[in-house]
Amino acid sequence: MNCCRTSPSHSWVFPTVNLCCFGFFSMMKPSEPFVIPYLAGPDKNISLSTITNEIFPIWTYSYLVLLLPVFILTDYVRYKPVIILQGISFIITWLLLVFGQGLRAMQVLEFFYGMVSATEVAYYAYIYSVVSPEHYQKVSGYCRSITLVAYTAASVLAQLLVSLANVSYFYLNVISLASVCVAFLFSLFLPMPKKSMFFHAKPSKETPPKPPGKDAFLEEPQTDHKPVYQEIFTLSRNQDDGPLSTPKPGNVTLRVFVQWFQDLKGCYSSKHLFYWSLWWAFSTAGFNQVLNYVQILWDYKAPSQSSTIYNGAVEALATFGGALAAFTAGCVKVNWDLLGELALAIFSAADAGSLFLMHYTTNIWVCYAGFLIFKSSYMLLITIAAFQIAVNLSVERYALVFGINTFIALVIQTVITVAVVDNQGLGLPVSIQFLIYGSYFSIIAGIFLMRSIYIICSAKCGKEHCRSTTGQNPSEREDSISNTNTVTTQF
Repeated sequence: MNCCRTSPSHSWVFPTVNLCCFGFFSMMKPSEPFVIPYLAGPDKNISLSTITNEIFPIWTYSYLVLLLPVFILTDYVRYKPVIILQGISFIITWLLLVFGQGLRAMQVLEFFYGMVSATEVAYYAYIYSVVSPEHYQKVSGYCRSITLVAYTAASVLAQLLVSLANVSYFYLNVISLASVCVAFLFSLFLPMPKKSMFFHAKPSKETPPKPPGKDAFLEEPQTDHKPVYQEIFTLSRNQDDGPLSTPKPGNVTLRVFVQWFQDLKGCYSSKHLFYWSLWWAFSTAGFNQVLNYVQILWDYKAPSQSSTIYNGAVEALATFGGALAAFTAGCVKVNWDLLGELALAIFSAADAGSLFLMHYTTNIWVCYAGFLIFKSSYMLLITIAAFQIAVNLSVERYALVFGINTFIALVIQTVITVAVVDNQGLGLPVSIQFLIYGSYFSIIAGIFLMRSIYIICSAKCGKEHCRSTTGQNPSEREDSISNTNTVTTQF
């Protein structure tokens, strides 16, 4: 750690390598593609209906309850303690998977896995506190890519061990336990950040760097609004002015919360950001729900106790297909302002179609193919949505907006879980659930199809209005075109 401090040009290398190692081993869990066959098999002997209706919903509820407190705590304690907490939660989860027995043990397991999911924010936010802004894009790419590589490698390894070496699911969980223990060790050696984005902003006499272009919500004029990073750095500068101007910790916390509210209000006042965030939240809720229960559907279509299953190979292909779709999204040049919501409608319809296919088919291979289409379509769109939301936001606003979007997605997912899955609600079997999930994505596709038709028609009418002004004098034509652009950019 000392050597990386003494060399500013390489100060990002050590924490990045350490964090990537943590990310790799925390995702190198070959047991995950086969968790349902393991729970339903002789090791745990839990019925599919119990897993569906009584065990898996606990993850959704605990994730929702923990997300906001952990999000606030993550910045307040400066990331590293929360990453260590995630490592501990991983270990407890897999200890329970290996040694736990009975319904209660599995429900406690799901609570700790909800903790794992809630603390994931620290993994992606940590790097912004120890790396200079010019390395943000590069390091973020490394951290995200390594998790995809690890998950794909784990899925391939799991399939090879099960199909070729006839390794039991129990030993896949033992391997996963060893891997998350190694990840925990790497978390201990992460450098402790001296600053964070909100509560411990680094004092500076200079305004921090800002992405090129205007903030997304500044498309419409805002009055008496100070950006969050400016507010926090103003507080930091005030601390150098003497004891009379030093705000109390409670006041700083309150002002940070007030500034969060003001920034979120400003961000979501942009219609472009609002509708992309709306799709992001609803689709992510549906995607997480499908991901949670798809293995149960596969086991329902082809029982693992009497069939040869290829969950690991399918998960690896789906992850690779999602990564390829995400890469493709970055290379395609499209006028997203005009055609973005049409793309949301088309690919949401593809998601709906794949879910209907998975519901109606009796062939496990067709069911696998439907999942590949579903995950690739979602990964393509979520990459585009993430870029559209974040392109003109500062790092602070990026964290806030995506944190709130994730929370909204979890609220929606919890409503779906309570109504459809939980025994306190309808408690539907998994095959019927996928019919509902397909209908859910159909509604999303229909809403954004109507929005896209409206946007395209408005743009077309705006062009025709521009042509109708060709007989005016130049100054009148310029004013008319300016007014038309103002109207069309509101959508």
